[in-house]
Amino acid sequence: MTRFFRSAGLAALIAVGALAAQAETTLKFAHPVPETDLQQNLALEFKRIVEERTGGEIKVQIFPNGQLGNDQQMIDGTRSGIIDVTLVGLNNYTGLVPDAGAFELPFIFPTREIAYKVLDGAPGATVAAEMEGSGLKLLGYGENGYRNMTNNRGPIRVPDDLKGLRMRVNNSKALNDMFNLLGANPQQLPVAELYTALETGVVDAQDHPIGIVWSFKFNEVQKFLSLTQHAYSALGMTMNKARFDGLTPDQQAAITEAAAAAIKMQRGLVQAKEEEMISELEGQGMQVIRDVDVAAFQAAIRPVWDTYVAENGDALLKQIEEATAK
Repeated sequence: MTRFFRSAGLAALIAVGALAAQAETTLKFAHPVPETDLQQNLALEFKRIVEERTGGEIKVQIFPNGQLGNDQQMIDGTRSGIIDVTLVGLNNYTGLVPDAGAFELPFIFPTREIAYKVLDGAPGATVAAEMEGSGLKLLGYGENGYRNMTNNRGPIRVPDDLKGLRMRVNNSKALNDMFNLLGANPQQLPVAELYTALETGVVDAQDHPIGIVWSFKFNEVQKFLSLTQHAYSALGMTMNKARFDGLTPDQQAAITEAAAAAIKMQRGLVQAKEEEMISELEGQGMQVIRDVDVAAFQAAIRPVWDTYVAENGDALLKQIEEATAK
């Protein structure tokens, strides 16, 4: 009998220990931008909903401002399980999933509504499925926003205004091809190094959505902001797939529902605050150019689309066209 009670007691302790371990589950959530950026709002809302929906069984610890590495390092960390959730520009996933490059093509999304329809529909699901082969569970597409150009030389209104500019670019092949085509001198640099590169003249131009220009204070080292809106940049919010698969069905539902709600909230904030940010940048001395010849840019960059199709086929572009028409 004594042996029985000892065994029962041990089993109870193990069960309690397992429950305690479950209650103490903490997800490490990393992103590359300052806490003033709206991506932090997304992370905070995700944390709030997950912790509320799971009754504290899952906690979320946020690491902003590239604390856990640059974009690629955070993706690699998420694939290996060192990081649980990562939010970075979708362009950073194109090395793993080349099809994601279709969403980076210049002028592919004429409106945000079309972008959301595509990303939240079949084309976005196609890319999400391809990510799983790399150990990533896509939780959704946040919004970085429409990219615009800043520089120190003068207003950019037509394609010829880019000739000779040392333009910082990210690792999007489509955008690199675009700036090469338009006569700029594209140079890839991590965003963490960009302020200093602009300040010291290593590069004299860059392109980013308004929120990034504002949160990184690029207006302090750039004179001109041209509202070219030449490309829509989505964010890829991903989780280590094995970590996700190891959760209970209820916990998985809490994660996916929290991600969807946080992304919806963040998209709305980006739209609501964009004009306010532009006004603030203008008020701090930045010259804002609104009379951009968008049609001229659209005509000039068409070969970039042709290159993408030649290298990747047009299957995803057809999916995008079908989703847009619905």
